[in-house]
Amino acid sequence: MRTVVLATGIAAFLAGGPAFAADDQVLPPQNAKKLSEIIAKVEHRNDFRFVKEVDWDSGGYTVTYYTTDKAKVQITYDPVTGEPK
Repeated sequence: MRTVVLATGIAAFLAGGPAFAADDQVLPPQNAKKLSEIIAKVEHRNDFRFVKEVDWDSGGYTVTYYTTDKAKVQITYDPVTGEPK
């Protein structure tokens, strides 16, 4: 019985580990532009075709998109100003 309780406690602790790690992630500042506004700027660029990926880190939003001539473009945007870095 004691082994079952110990095993259950360890399993619960390990399952909750990723939830604790999520709190350590850096979030955009309170005064950041909406992501939809930044994507709208990307969509209005010359020869834009489609957005492939958007990633966030402490440096800003990195948007990866493709142009009509199949070129891959990556631009990092400042989250507060919404302008390319």
